[in-house]
Amino acid sequence: MLIGAVADDITGATDLCLMLSRSGLKTVQVIGLPDPAGAWPEADAVVIALKSRTIPAAAAVEMSVQAGRALQRAGARQILFKYCSTFDSTDAGNIGPVAEALMVLTGADLTIACPSFPAAGRTVYKGHLFVGDRLLSESPLKDHPLTPMRDPDLVRVLGRQTSLPVGLIDIATVREGVASVRRAFDAARAAGTRMLVTDTLTEEDLLTLGAACADMPLVTGGSGIGLGLAANLSAGRPASGGSRMAAPDGRSVILAGSCSEATRGQIEKARAAGLPLLALDVHAVASGSQTAREIANWVISQYPDSIPLVYSSAAPETLDHIQKMLGRDASGALVERTLAEVARCLRDAGFTRFLIAGGETSGAVVAALDVKMLAIGPEIAPGVPWTRSLVGPDLALALKSGNFGGPDFFLTAWSMLEPEGKDV
Repeated sequence: MLIGAVADDITGATDLCLMLSRSGLKTVQVIGLPDPAGAWPEADAVVIALKSRTIPAAAAVEMSVQAGRALQRAGARQILFKYCSTFDSTDAGNIGPVAEALMVLTGADLTIACPSFPAAGRTVYKGHLFVGDRLLSESPLKDHPLTPMRDPDLVRVLGRQTSLPVGLIDIATVREGVASVRRAFDAARAAGTRMLVTDTLTEEDLLTLGAACADMPLVTGGSGIGLGLAANLSAGRPASGGSRMAAPDGRSVILAGSCSEATRGQIEKARAAGLPLLALDVHAVASGSQTAREIANWVISQYPDSIPLVYSSAAPETLDHIQKMLGRDASGALVERTLAEVARCLRDAGFTRFLIAGGETSGAVVAALDVKMLAIGPEIAPGVPWTRSLVGPDLALALKSGNFGGPDFFLTAWSMLEPEGKDV
């Protein structure tokens, strides 16, 4: 195994798998901590998808270190800690504490923090995270329901999460090339700096950083840095994934649990196109007047060739009202449990093609479906591939971070699926 990655949520893991696969590395995604007695897949890269982004920091550290140890035992030459390109976290963590623990595990005396994903409009300049041409703190992404990001200065944010000294490699150093970046690494070590936020504006910058980090035991960042690391290992290999994927016979459904602006726009586009839609009413679910079984029965009752959409996606002001009434964590967990139970009912009714929007929702649904391992298929949009289960029920799954994909994502994704055939 050339690269072993620990990802803090399932859609982020899938995003990284796509990046590594596109670079020519045979990549497999493992869902949750692997069975110590189980067999490892034959792959150049393995990404372990955890559900650790929003749990207490101590629990995230324990889970991530277990995953890192498992990857080391399997022979991973380099460990990558993957988190969101918007650096989703709170002042208590979890990015800083997990990175610090993985440094101890790997013996790394220095690591980088590189969340940039230029293809999705996430870049870092002078240590500040931008979404498109706006600071993170001025973008719609600042209002994440669980990890709102109001400070775009990543050196400052990371400094509040770790006891280790945090520094910056600015864009001028990156643009001078690999040797310049490595000299900056040496200077940081000499000064006692242990973590370095890295400016990155383009994919070329990611390739420069990846080359500079070729011998670094631990790298941290978004899926973009996976492009740079894979380039060190994949010279001459053809990209995998193709443009279409064979999918098992069966019905299709969309389950959306994200409140992001992008997902809300995709829902409205689907509504305008005539897809059958049903809103999950959080208050009704909490009172028992709307149940997962009833929601699943509505989906099953739709025309067999249709693509029903069940959603729980609200504007920030509506979401704030719900969270004040039910509690932030409780309301989110209620939505996740309900959509997960809906998915289980639909699987048992013959649904085999699932498009899931939202990282927390995706994690809950995949766990409910008892999927343990995924092969990576074609790219639907930057950061989002189709996948097919390798262990567990035979399903086609598209796991979308809430903020990813264009307005017509829910409508066009299905054209990449072909009739039965296992190759991806």
